[in-house]
Amino acid sequence: MKKKTTVFLVLCLFVVSCNKENEILERLDEYMKSREAKGYHFGDDLALPKEVINYADGIEISFGERKISGTRIDDGYYMLGENNITFHIRKKNGGMLYRDATVNVYSRRIPESLGYEIVREYPHDPESFTQGFQIQGDEVYESDGQNGSSRIWKYKLGSITPIVQARQEDEYFSEGATLVGNKVYQLTWKNRVGFIYDKNSLKTISKFSYPSVMEEGWGLTYDGESLIASDGSSRLYFLDPENPTEVKKIISVASNTEAHKNINELEYYKGAIYANVWQKPYILKINPENGEVLAKIDFIQIAKENTKGVDDVLNGIAFRGENMFITGKNWSKIYEIRTEQK
Repeated sequence: MKKKTTVFLVLCLFVVSCNKENEILERLDEYMKSREAKGYHFGDDLALPKEVINYADGIEISFGERKISGTRIDDGYYMLGENNITFHIRKKNGGMLYRDATVNVYSRRIPESLGYEIVREYPHDPESFTQGFQIQGDEVYESDGQNGSSRIWKYKLGSITPIVQARQEDEYFSEGATLVGNKVYQLTWKNRVGFIYDKNSLKTISKFSYPSVMEEGWGLTYDGESLIASDGSSRLYFLDPENPTEVKKIISVASNTEAHKNINELEYYKGAIYANVWQKPYILKINPENGEVLAKIDFIQIAKENTKGVDDVLNGIAFRGENMFITGKNWSKIYEIRTEQK
């Protein structure tokens, strides 16, 4: 009888302990979810709920293979924007609890709002589902998407007749592209493969696999040393052009109010990254060192004139001289823009 009573008590204690653990983890989940939109700044404390703090004998936080003690937002570990972390909670009676969470770190800087004026308009092929866009001299290099109609092509600014083009096999959905010397690099959406072409003939030189940390292929640009790629998240990946599977650096894009997801087409110009945000009528100017949004250019009026549905959105940034050129998916125009520079 005593043995049965002991077993029953042990089971009761186990159930109570499990219930308490679940309460602590649910409270932690609830709190961290509530803080995702509000975010933190460098130097802040996570300020975890008292129930969690009092329950724990100690708390560590891991970022992949790195781990820290304490709950301060340290810029030596956290980066601006979205941070995926894991809590390691040491229980006072022994054992560990683990919980994944997202910590958004925002900039203290308010992005500038840059005005613009339209200098000139050029024709653009309305059948082109623009994913990558770059101008060199009077020639436009464009990567168009959609399975069955993906291509990389070159044409004269002011014309929509191809000088040369290379069509993709139906399985590929082409994405961002950029010029690197005498080569053109191009991503695909979900195929996890990129192509390298000869710039003049657009003949395929080779293929490459991009890093496993990239969820998909979206935008691509080149800063003179690294390829910079987006994958539809808030992150930008700096890749080695000689070996694009190698990640040199990762940053996350954030302003003073949000971590900007759906970063799409990219262009590097005079020390800054310019980025489209999928289905948004604006372009962000981003600090390539840390992902901080420096400025925003709102093209809502131009976008309204050219957007008829959910797909034909602003997507295409290029520079020639001091002027910016923009277009969109299935737009009939390319706009030459003079922006304010503050």
